[in-house]
Amino acid sequence: MNWLEYVLGNEWIISPAGGATGDAYYAQHDDRKLFLKRNSSPFLAVLSAEGIVPKLVWTRRLENGDVITAQHWLNGRELKPIDMSGNNVAELLHKIHHSQELLNMLKRLGKIPLTPEEIIQDLKNALLTFDHLTNMPEIEQAIKMLEDDLEQVQYNDLVVCHCDINHNNWLLTDSNQLFLIDWDGAMIADPAIDIGMLLYWYISEDKWIEWLKGYGIEPSEHLFRRMKWYVLSQTIMQICWYTTKNSDKEIKHWIQYLHHLLNKPS
Repeated sequence: MNWLEYVLGNEWIISPAGGATGDAYYAQHDDRKLFLKRNSSPFLAVLSAEGIVPKLVWTRRLENGDVITAQHWLNGRELKPIDMSGNNVAELLHKIHHSQELLNMLKRLGKIPLTPEEIIQDLKNALLTFDHLTNMPEIEQAIKMLEDDLEQVQYNDLVVCHCDINHNNWLLTDSNQLFLIDWDGAMIADPAIDIGMLLYWYISEDKWIEWLKGYGIEPSEHLFRRMKWYVLSQTIMQICWYTTKNSDKEIKHWIQYLHHLLNKPS
């Protein structure tokens, strides 16, 4: 943590914040609390300005070229699955999907829109590593369904999508502010990626139309088809991911969920 001491000095109490990269930390000095991360995307500044993530306090570049960002560390909690049906979630997701500032920034950063064709190719590439998955009847059926529906899921009004709106990526502060964090996987894509994941994972189907109206979109057969398409593709990717981790319990869960999706009426 030498770079942290270099940036902050030795009077700060520093602790790891977890995460996949190990480059995120909490820092506290008296009443001041910061969340620090190394080499965050420049996208963070726009997310902060839009009020989607906690406020960016400062950015500093080290001699080796690394960029350190500091955000307010806010007291709060992750959302629980039951919280995901709240109007505040629908409103914030609507704000994200309709932000021209976020879209312009991702374009300037060189993000290429994610297409259904690219998703299928990525899935096939991932499956090449696992012969037993490629030959699984559910996987074969799912890939065929994705390919057969390619023309029916085309959509041109692409937006900034978070692409991992799991309940533990939503932060509700003690002052009742809601933020969506962990933007490393953000893409320019069909908003049905985020909407589908949220509805399928957290909202009972009899409340979908009500949620969609709260979000601000008119339910349609085309939207529902796109939602299912993306949830199906995400489920296959989850199976691949947990296979790399040898997480038998999670693999079994997602295979069962895939079976459920395949037998669910469109």
